[in-house]
Amino acid sequence: MANSFKAPALLVALLVTASTLPAHAQVQPATNTKPMAVPIVRQVPDPEDKPFPGTIRLDIDATDVTRGAYRVTETIPVPPGATRLTLLYPQWLPGNHGPRGPLSELADVRFTAGGKVLTWTRDPVEVYAFHVDVPAGTSAIEARMVHTSPLRDSEGRVTMTREMLNLQWEKMSLYPAGHYVRQIRVQPTVAVPDGWTVFTALDGKKQTGNRVSWDVTDYETLVDSPIFAGLHAQRFFLGNSVWLDAIADKPELLAIKPENLATYRALVDEGLALYGAKHFDHYDLLLALTDRMGGIGLEHHRSSENQYEPRTWIDWAANDWDRNVIPHEFSHSWDGKFRRPAKLWTPDYRQPMQDNLLWVYEGQDQFWGYVLAARSGVQTKDTVLGMLANNAGLFTQYPGREWRSVEDTTHDPVFAARKPKPFSSLARNEEYYTEGALVWLEADQIIRQGTAGKKGLDDFAKAFFGIRDGDWGVVPYEFEDVVSTLNGVFPYDWASFLKTRIQTPGQPAPLGGIERGGYKLVWKAEPNPFDKARAADSKALSLYHSIGVTIDKDGKVTSCRWDSAAFKAGVVSGVQIVAVNGLTYDQDTLKQAITAAKTDAAGGAKPLDLTIRRDDRVTTVSIDYHDGLRWPWLERAAPGTAPTGLDILLSPKRTTR
Repeated sequence: MANSFKAPALLVALLVTASTLPAHAQVQPATNTKPMAVPIVRQVPDPEDKPFPGTIRLDIDATDVTRGAYRVTETIPVPPGATRLTLLYPQWLPGNHGPRGPLSELADVRFTAGGKVLTWTRDPVEVYAFHVDVPAGTSAIEARMVHTSPLRDSEGRVTMTREMLNLQWEKMSLYPAGHYVRQIRVQPTVAVPDGWTVFTALDGKKQTGNRVSWDVTDYETLVDSPIFAGLHAQRFFLGNSVWLDAIADKPELLAIKPENLATYRALVDEGLALYGAKHFDHYDLLLALTDRMGGIGLEHHRSSENQYEPRTWIDWAANDWDRNVIPHEFSHSWDGKFRRPAKLWTPDYRQPMQDNLLWVYEGQDQFWGYVLAARSGVQTKDTVLGMLANNAGLFTQYPGREWRSVEDTTHDPVFAARKPKPFSSLARNEEYYTEGALVWLEADQIIRQGTAGKKGLDDFAKAFFGIRDGDWGVVPYEFEDVVSTLNGVFPYDWASFLKTRIQTPGQPAPLGGIERGGYKLVWKAEPNPFDKARAADSKALSLYHSIGVTIDKDGKVTSCRWDSAAFKAGVVSGVQIVAVNGLTYDQDTLKQAITAAKTDAAGGAKPLDLTIRRDDRVTTVSIDYHDGLRWPWLERAAPGTAPTGLDILLSPKRTTR
């Protein structure tokens, strides 16, 4: 029987058409197109140690305190025969340990020559570079731009208020590519509001009205010599060519008592006694007493930028916690500026810095900041012990130490850019500062015990940082130099010691220096002097060592320790605590509830229930924690009054004036 099926007419037509198409036009199997990489073309010349011809004139108008705008005019010589000039905005900034140049704050950039507008392009690979086309025969070009200082903290660090400013030259200038920055000459001038006083370490100050200029200097020294200026200002001589230059929100905030000012004079004496040499011809401790301009602590060779809370001088005892920044930054003139890790010194601000040895640069400097503060009286010994306890206690409950070494945290400034992290206890932060300091404390106590108290890390400081008295250049070092100098002070397996504690994760909590120094870490239900004073100032509550959270003055959780009791209950950053065991939240209610939830002698305990709000949802969670309130303290390990190794370390060493 014949097949009676008939194909639809349209299908028949399509089949006939397809069969008559040329072979190359027929549908082919699908394939994915695979492109090849376009080669990256480098257009920015590498720096050479050769002079840039001529002198740059840099003129900054810093009078617009209402809008926080710095208006810049920069006149830049053009090398003979050049048809293009490549100008760089500083990216890798000394003391920042990462690419921090705030290029986004540089606006309205224009270039002219002989009154004519010049064409420029931004380098597509290195966006901090500007390529400027230069007409034949041009001897100089003029760059005009505006550096827009943030007006709110959410925009970045505020550097200008109606009462003061902090001018950092690298934030508002360009420099020619192809040269070491020490080979670029600059003539700086700044206009400030009428009646303001200007402080800086630059030499040759000349002032006419509100315009201030200085001697021609090199760009490296310029960048290393920032300005603090303000309406309310006072300068104090501390001896040994060191000055304390203070500006404040209000004039009454500058009223430091003579006995308190004397601690800064003692700080200078202690620093010089420690290092045994001076690596500056003069030095300015620049200090802002403010909560309007952004906080800062930044080292320079002949100056440092420092910020205190506004009432730190006039409420001296209450603000003892706030004064460590000056001892820390002053010490950096030796440790970090004069002696610097070889890969942290760079010929310009384009070459990346390598941070591996920041546990010496910053870690040992953190150690000396604590020691010099206690020796001088800028901070009390109890506060310094509280800071050490705070650091030590942190590292007993810090899961990030299991997978990440101290040395690996030295790379944090590069890729994390100091932004907040969801769980910093797991991710780790820049603990090369604080854990580094505790490692150096252990090194000090090993030397003291091994030499029967005849030597300590002071001897390393003199041998390593105190060389070449009067030299304020840079002497670089490598890991082997550190180990060699330590062995010269006291023979020991320092290479293994440092590699284990610094380069190896999963180490025990760094308590060796505390315990060798005759102290022990203990836990109390009240905060130590440092924690107590800091909390009183911020109005925040740290329960990090108990339920595992910190809480701001409004009851919002600002951080949560990974794997803590609060973490396990689902309390995380951003959560608002509404109630505690059915009662409206306040700090005292929460602390009382934590105490009440502590396991009693019979093994019983009251519940700890928190009502929390996260976004639009309100829930009640139970916190399974029964160890009470806990804050870290350092206490003498044995009774008695004879000074321990740690006591001796923190005691004054200078000869009284």
